[in-house]
Amino acid sequence: MACFITFEGIEGCGKTTQMRILAKRLEALGNSVTTTREPGGCPIADKIRGILLDAENSALVPLAELLLYAAARAQHVAEVVTPALATGRVVLCDRFTDATLAYQGYGRALDRETIDRLNEMATTGIRPDLTILLDCPVETGLERAMARINSTAGAREERFELETMEFHRRVRDGYLQLAAREPERFVVIDGAAGVEDTAAAIETAVLAKLSGRG
Repeated sequence: MACFITFEGIEGCGKTTQMRILAKRLEALGNSVTTTREPGGCPIADKIRGILLDAENSALVPLAELLLYAAARAQHVAEVVTPALATGRVVLCDRFTDATLAYQGYGRALDRETIDRLNEMATTGIRPDLTILLDCPVETGLERAMARINSTAGAREERFELETMEFHRRVRDGYLQLAAREPERFVVIDGAAGVEDTAAAIETAVLAKLSGRG
């Protein structure tokens, strides 16, 4: 059964780790799973990701940032998400349209109507069936994120990590407001808990959705 599940949250909340754990669990249960991410997920979108996350591009203005996210998403949806769902796969995506609302809407204070219109165009109306929001204190998330960046070879994708604490607090608050508006789609899970406890909570929520009970 096709199902589109997204993972959201501030920097360092544990999305990538938890998505990897869930993918293995779902595959063990016999599901066909596609894992992907935004920005990125396919060659063209990955090139745009390089621009968006490179700290050297600090002069990137908010509107240009928003348009680059929309361009990457349009390519990603057409090339990865839509085909996978069409073949009945479970698609797990690390960030999607809610990230744009949280970061460029609440974080950058860009116009919500403009963001909604671009998201609708880029996704051709595709929306997540379930969104896992991993919530944790900003300080905890940024500490984890910088530790990961400092231990990873290659390009330092840290343009957002270097934003002010107030920016990250606006993003976190934005995510929580989005979740409060759509409680039927969002499941908010403590991202500061242990990896195993967090994974168990996510698995419960996802299996309930896949069985039709969620």
